[in-house]
Amino acid sequence: MVPPLLWPVLLGVLGAVFGSFIAVIAIRWPAGGRANGRSRCDACGVELRARELVPLLSFLIQRGRCRHCGARIGRSHVVIEALGLAIGIVAGAVAPGIEGVAGAVLGWLLLALGAIDFAALWLPNRMVAALALAGLASGAIGLPPSWTERLIGGAAGFGVLWLVAALYRRVRGRMGLGGGDPKLFGAIGLWLGWRALPGVLLAACVIGLAWAVATRMRGDSRLPLGTLLAAAAWLFWVGAALA
Repeated sequence: MVPPLLWPVLLGVLGAVFGSFIAVIAIRWPAGGRANGRSRCDACGVELRARELVPLLSFLIQRGRCRHCGARIGRSHVVIEALGLAIGIVAGAVAPGIEGVAGAVLGWLLLALGAIDFAALWLPNRMVAALALAGLASGAIGLPPSWTERLIGGAAGFGVLWLVAALYRRVRGRMGLGGGDPKLFGAIGLWLGWRALPGVLLAACVIGLAWAVATRMRGDSRLPLGTLLAAAAWLFWVGAALA
């Protein structure tokens, strides 16, 4: 049996590793590249060795630059690795055991989707489907909320944003939401249940407003709804675990 204090360490280390993989996905997948195969420098294409791929530590030792060509390593890499680490630590701390593992998986999948949407305004169907299936799997092993709340949440989450998008398109004559946003909200509903959806949507709006104020976004700037929903859903899970 794993001692409760060890869960944050184990999930934190695993989160840093996943964060490194998520960073590669977020950069290469939208550009049409492959996320599998050997890791290479984005600037010179040199194949990286194992010692150059240690999450966070390699970045610090190399001072944020490629050892071969001296090019700066994208800050997004280290940010996503740090977020993966933080998600694992928090999940293990607030819910030691299988519930924390499930919460960490939720956080890492949301991190991947949020990062891709932020970088490319795109939510890959396969990854949204993975989030939905993982939500159903967490219900299958007996984690709350109930199956009824999850299924209603999946249908309501998708239906509400799909209806908003359809009405906006009809009234304004153009797209207001991406096609992946309703699917993501539905997948979140399968994880958190229908009761959580109003709070998640409100939190997403608050996070978006705070981001706009903090970064002084211009009127023509856009912060993807998928990224906001991902952040809000994770924070809602943490709050529910602490309650």
